[in-house]
Amino acid sequence: MNETATAASFVAKWRERWPEWSVAEAFVEPGQRAVAEAWFALLQEFHEAAWSGEDPTPGLAKLAWWHEELEGWAKGVRRHPLGQVLQRQPAPWSVLARALNALPATRGVPAEKAAPGLANLAGAVAECEEALFGLSTEAAGTGGVPAVWQLAERALMTGDGPDVAWLLQHWPGPGGATRPRRLHAALVRRRLQALPGDGKAVPTRGWRVLLASWRAARGR
Repeated sequence: MNETATAASFVAKWRERWPEWSVAEAFVEPGQRAVAEAWFALLQEFHEAAWSGEDPTPGLAKLAWWHEELEGWAKGVRRHPLGQVLQRQPAPWSVLARALNALPATRGVPAEKAAPGLANLAGAVAECEEALFGLSTEAAGTGGVPAVWQLAERALMTGDGPDVAWLLQHWPGPGGATRPRRLHAALVRRRLQALPGDGKAVPTRGWRVLLASWRAARGR
């Protein structure tokens, strides 16, 4: 890991991909905003390792590295710059580390078949987010962080158009998820709905972002 890298550089890379967050973050409690963006930047690192590029080999090595890194976080040791923000948070890092093992098998697999294999990862992400952000008063039920939301980000990253209809058909309600997760899921859904025929995702603009964020913040 480049020692000159900072948590801010990874967050900036994530925010560049998700400019809509500049609107959505207004609905996140100020004290949680830095943790939220670092958390989503972390998940983006996992997704890129698992699903980007034509050759899966480098990604496998990165996921193995992340497994060791998260186990280190659980023991109070960190190397990655995002650990500057996240490592001391009371999240089940070891659980997340073990769940990363499911990602390689989902590469190139249709969403319908990949979703069951991501159940453990979805559960680990939900546990971490509840520890990081808690459940707001708007949340109800046990929606958690379903695998559909993970696979939706894959579809946006890879431009896998055939998965979009299935993902939107199985899109879960917001119940049980933390507010930062509900907000991000709303942005992901808006992009999926607007995905053009060439599979190149583009940010949602204007009042649609504000409305989607407001509804997500209220648990709708």
